[in-house]
Amino acid sequence: MLIKVCGMRDSENIREVEKLDIDMMGMIFHKGSSRFVASLPHYLPGKVKRVGVFVNEKQETILTLNNQFLFNFIQLHGTESPEYCVSLRDKGMNLIKAFSISTPADLEATEKYEGLCSYFLFDTKCEGHGGSGKQFDWSIISHYHGLTPFLLSGGISPQSVDKLKVFHHERFAGIDINSCFETAPAMKDVEKLKRFVNELKK
Repeated sequence: MLIKVCGMRDSENIREVEKLDIDMMGMIFHKGSSRFVASLPHYLPGKVKRVGVFVNEKQETILTLNNQFLFNFIQLHGTESPEYCVSLRDKGMNLIKAFSISTPADLEATEKYEGLCSYFLFDTKCEGHGGSGKQFDWSIISHYHGLTPFLLSGGISPQSVDKLKVFHHERFAGIDINSCFETAPAMKDVEKLKRFVNELKK
């Protein structure tokens, strides 16, 4: 199971979280987010995959930031079209496309993006672009019949371990965690994360 820790910004926090048994680290470049990364941190992860998270951003901006941050993945969390994804993919980007889920019908939006993304990300539908801290009904995912592997997101907390251990779907690749492990926006509680990861990996 892949573990992606999103909403990172502080250099020392990045360094400490990277020491855990995780696979990806996300940095958010949406100015409406309290976790917005305004400048290049002094330290960037080298052991785990770097994910740049964007919301309806100009491709020129993504390319400029990619030259600085050297992302392994670009996560698109807005209403980006399949054509937009094709354009980024043709420029060498590996994509994660997020979808807000509250009913089985919301999964139909994934069909137009098949074959364009490395992963989909299923998040809780809310007024903003993620960060609700609430879980959606994971049983809805049984209606997903696509071929693209996905990450589960939205309100995953230390109390989610047992539920994650019994969750099953043939395309389930991993999880995306964020606000439920913070002491403040963009600051992760390293010990809480460590206990969660260790418990999940047992």
